Amino acid sequence: MPGMAKNTYGTGCFMLMHTGAAPLMSKHRLLTTLACTLGPLQYAIEGSVFVGGAVVQWLRDGLGFVKHASEIEALATSVPDHGGVYVVPAFTGLGSPHWDPFARGAIAGITRGTTRGHIARASLESIAFQSAELLQAMQLDAGRPLRELRVDGGAARNDFLMQFQADLLGVPVVRPANTETTALGAAYLAGLAVGYWKSTDAITAQWRVDRRFEPRISRDEAAARLREWAKAVERSRGWAGG
Repeated sequence: MPGMAKNTYGTGCFMLMHTGAAPLMSKHRLLTTLACTLGPLQYAIEGSVFVGGAVVQWLRDGLGFVKHASEIEALATSVPDHGGVYVVPAFTGLGSPHWDPFARGAIAGITRGTTRGHIARASLESIAFQSAELLQAMQLDAGRPLRELRVDGGAARNDFLMQFQADLLGVPVVRPANTETTALGAAYLAGLAVGYWKSTDAITAQWRVDRRFEPRISRDEAAARLREWAKAVERSRGWAGG
């Protein structure tokens, strides 16, 4: 359905918004792509975050903060807030909507009181901040507000991240019972092609919600956090550009 959006939280993050039967050319540095070629062509706009769940791998393997990725949520919630810390995981540059290959990772706002918990929390928050930037650009391109964001991918199982994403966006974040929906979608398309599924409505009926995360913070607070994030991103940009 046009206007629907979903985000895959994997090593990177990949967000798609369905725009209907006509291609919509982005004016905010996103990509136009085919959403589906079964029947009438359907289009979407897409944004890519280079480092999503990979920031957790960095905390685990590069810094040794945890032994297992599943432990990162407990470490992030061991502190009551982010403590003013922002992590910009631009390890390989920044993707949409910045497209800055010379950006590099940065940790801003650290003080003598900064702990591993603050850095872990800020790292998880960085995934949501980058995804929020994509959705802001998509809504400007599409000219319509988002009602909810559907999510999938391994990092979507992190409750703290999903709640913070809903807080930033101001709309519900809906996690399905099966978070591996990229692979599942390919299977559904194959089933449609050979006639196993008779229609897209039959596939839609298979979708089940695991949890719905409702926004908990005010729009003013979310806007303030996004402004601070933008300041941290600006400090990371162009670092390796000479």
